[in-house]
Amino acid sequence: MSGQNTTGAVAVAGPLLLGVRHHGPGSARAVRAALDAARPAAVLIEGPPEGDALLPLAADPQMRPPVALLAHAVDDPGRAAFWPLAEFSPEWVAIRWALAHDVPVRFIDLPATHSLALKETHGDQPGEQLDEESAPAPGGEEATPRVDPIRVLAETAGYDDPERWWEDVVEHRSPAADATVDALAPFTALAEAMTALREAYGDGGHPRDAVREAYMRIQLRTARKEFGDAVAVVCGAWHVPALAARTTLAADRALLKGLPKVKAEMTWVPWTHRRLARHSGYGAGIDSPGWYGHLFGAADRPIERWMTKVAGLLREEDRFVSTAHVIEAVRLAETLAAMRGRPLAGLSETTDAVRAVMCEGSDVPLALIQDRLVVGETLGEVPDSAPAVPLQRDLTRSQRTLRLKPEALEKELDLDLRKETDAAKSRLLHRLRLLSIGWGEPAESQSRSTGTFRESWRLRWEPELHVRVAEAGVWGTTVATAATAKAESQALAATALSEVTALAEHCLLAGLPEALPVVMKALADRAALDADVGHLADALPALARSLRYGDVRSTDTAALAEVAAGLAERICVGLPPACTGLDADGAEALRRQVDGVHSAIGLLVAGATPAGAEAEATPAGGLRDRWGAVLRKLAGRDTVAGIIRGRATRLLLDEGRLTEDEAARLMGLALSPGTPPTDAAAWIEGFVGGASGGGMLLVHDERLLSLVDAWLTGVPADTFTDVLPLLRRTFSAYEPGVRRTLGELVRRGPVPEGARNDGTDHAYPGFGPGLDQDRADALEPVLHLLLGRTPDRRR
Repeated sequence: MSGQNTTGAVAVAGPLLLGVRHHGPGSARAVRAALDAARPAAVLIEGPPEGDALLPLAADPQMRPPVALLAHAVDDPGRAAFWPLAEFSPEWVAIRWALAHDVPVRFIDLPATHSLALKETHGDQPGEQLDEESAPAPGGEEATPRVDPIRVLAETAGYDDPERWWEDVVEHRSPAADATVDALAPFTALAEAMTALREAYGDGGHPRDAVREAYMRIQLRTARKEFGDAVAVVCGAWHVPALAARTTLAADRALLKGLPKVKAEMTWVPWTHRRLARHSGYGAGIDSPGWYGHLFGAADRPIERWMTKVAGLLREEDRFVSTAHVIEAVRLAETLAAMRGRPLAGLSETTDAVRAVMCEGSDVPLALIQDRLVVGETLGEVPDSAPAVPLQRDLTRSQRTLRLKPEALEKELDLDLRKETDAAKSRLLHRLRLLSIGWGEPAESQSRSTGTFRESWRLRWEPELHVRVAEAGVWGTTVATAATAKAESQALAATALSEVTALAEHCLLAGLPEALPVVMKALADRAALDADVGHLADALPALARSLRYGDVRSTDTAALAEVAAGLAERICVGLPPACTGLDADGAEALRRQVDGVHSAIGLLVAGATPAGAEAEATPAGGLRDRWGAVLRKLAGRDTVAGIIRGRATRLLLDEGRLTEDEAARLMGLALSPGTPPTDAAAWIEGFVGGASGGGMLLVHDERLLSLVDAWLTGVPADTFTDVLPLLRRTFSAYEPGVRRTLGELVRRGPVPEGARNDGTDHAYPGFGPGLDQDRADALEPVLHLLLGRTPDRRR
């Protein structure tokens, strides 16, 4: 190169070095103006050369930025890197300019085959962007502190905010004039500044840059031999001094000798504005991609157009914003810019103006503006002709068939599984979850329905899911076959019984009948060999839930029901001995397992009872009786941990297998003076703790409340601090209204004998030992009125 090119400015006899910030509308406009003025014979761009074959797709009408080049290792798709491009990225503008003018365009950065191998060698996390401006040093060590050139230049200019400095000197500049000198002026100034920084800081804490820059110099030499000096290079401004430096070909090749390699594939994938933001972890270097996109797209009057966008968004959220608000906000933003000495109102000025004029000083609406406009939720699109793994193509076909368009903005999806289309959507989402492609997450239904025919999902498409799809491609070429293969593999590799039962549930939800035989065999084998009651108790709830899907999903669950019944029988036999000799943590864990088994047996009984039949007259009814007998054993054995005895007593009471008098007797025994306070507190935790409705039980049955109150007031002071944490955990879970009512009842004290005025002989108001028929009859008309039903006069 001639000495005239050391600053990166164009010269008559040298290549055009255009140093840019990778995502900046001012840089993008300047690049376009420079290319229009210089009309180079070829355009070279910082990026992986494997993407050269994909560059013509940038001109496809279906290609809509933001998009990214995705490179992944063929043998390990999880080792991947992204090169994102937005509409306002200088590289994207250069690519589109070259394609529009039929000028050869190439990438000249270090190939992905090397950068991915270096990514593994240096311990980077798979799936992250290999940020070309912040790659780690070999071995993960940093020889010198890393330099942020933009921050250094901003501080030199007297700015405390590098973003504000960059906006003032680059982004807010007017488009360059037609004169060549004007079009190249910003690149000349920026190259001079970077040259000074490189002289002061060397590699700036980026030792891998020397390898990359050596490869770029070699590619530049090759292009000059082919096209002469009429070559334009678009690269990060930091690299301009290195590309203009005088080096030998042998020296550059020596730096590249011995680089590790992996086989890599590359394609275009959609990207989002949110992923361009620095806080997303992808190192793209901008905090406000939505704002930058607006600056690039607004040909004139950018502040007025921005305020109009803000007003439109606030109006969509039912906030009153008039045209007068827009006019006043524009005036205030321009006044603030003049007071702060800025050439044009920036994001800080517009934000201050919006806060004062449109948001009445509140930051709450500003959070919405920041999320929707400043950052933005724009999701790019790539054409169908872009290369993709077969699994990605099948997923795309399924998304179109089911009308499930990937969107960057999170949305709720409610499904009625009685409809075939909704059932197919559910199967697809469950299959993707099985493949670790987290497009959708189950959510609580807005309808609050407890039926199995409704399902709710929370959908959000993230760009890195393309990496997950590539990883899952090793299992098959379609979503169904890949999910089946992975389920079978997981069933054979599972070591815990609960893992297999959860997998069986996933297979039913995902509609994978071909995988069920393998999963069921693994389930039967592990269930037969596992003698740990805790493992069996963990496995049963998933099986019981799975049996509910047979009707709505048209799945044969007979084999699953047989295994579930066998597990339940073994739990009934082995649970009582397992509940003795436990410490506090073990007792709490087993208490949760008892709750799970109780709910599971209820589901098994309900699922096995024909419509119109009595459960007691069926084999399932016998299982419920055996479980009731187990609970009675647990409730009556002193050797069983207090929290489990209390829970067993409560479950029997809720099932109607224990009368209120019997429950009061068991509570009296558990809270007797001879029982250690910690054991008694544990019993109370099991009986009325958590969200089991224990608070309402104490409110309506003052006999039980009186027993608890009498025991609590009798706890010695020296042991009260030992039981206080457990009691606090027990009663803090109650709703505030329940706690308030209980406090009022305790403050009032027990009702003395004979104080009732309804003729009964028991001493506690609320739910007595029997049904008050007159009070129940008085309530019935009100219930009919609330339900909108006509009472049956024949009764």
